[in-house]
Amino acid sequence: MQEVMIKICNVRKVYQIGSEQVVALNRINTQIGRGEICCIFGTSGSGKSTLLNQMSGMERPTEGSVHIGTVNITKLGEEQLAAFRQKHVGFIFQTYNLLPYMTALENTALPLMFQGCGRREREKRAASLLERVGLGERMHHYPAQMSGGQQQRVGIARAFAANPDVIFADEPTGNLDTKTTEQIMEMIMDIARKNNQTIVLVTHDPQMAAYADRILTLIDGNITKEERRG
Repeated sequence: MQEVMIKICNVRKVYQIGSEQVVALNRINTQIGRGEICCIFGTSGSGKSTLLNQMSGMERPTEGSVHIGTVNITKLGEEQLAAFRQKHVGFIFQTYNLLPYMTALENTALPLMFQGCGRREREKRAASLLERVGLGERMHHYPAQMSGGQQQRVGIARAFAANPDVIFADEPTGNLDTKTTEQIMEMIMDIARKNNQTIVLVTHDPQMAAYADRILTLIDGNITKEERRG
């Protein structure tokens, strides 16, 4: 039986906008296994990014709980949550979110610095990951000196640098062309499968969703469909 990596229990998220309450998530219940590639699929406004924010601890649910491994992250304080994410969670963003004054090597090594890893060791591990994503000759370049696809490869290397249990990827190829999108998705899947890491992929693109083991379709804050692939 597959080990449960993420467990979402009765999660409800309500935003107060003026005098109106907007229900973004309506009592979501699901779980994601270790090593599973799970896609949260839906159109803009469906609640998929809100759900990712609850899963990753970026926001707290109005009601319900989220567990990563054996830890109920809903009950952690802000400092505890930040420390937990640094150790167990990686992120890949659509907008790359690289620090412009740091090289590819320095951006990739950043999560390891927060873990107290020595400079020599973190640069060695960062260089190895950059080689793996095809940027061995670009590791001393700054983001402004790289294409969008190259910057996203740095983002992938950074997300995997600390060997997290879970990678959250929010529209990770939204700014890239079709060929680069395929290359980026293959890289993400290859690294995750070799390390038995869980991927939670948020997208509105059916082509990207096709990479997942399981697709959860969201409409108006409700899971309306669950599809297992392969």
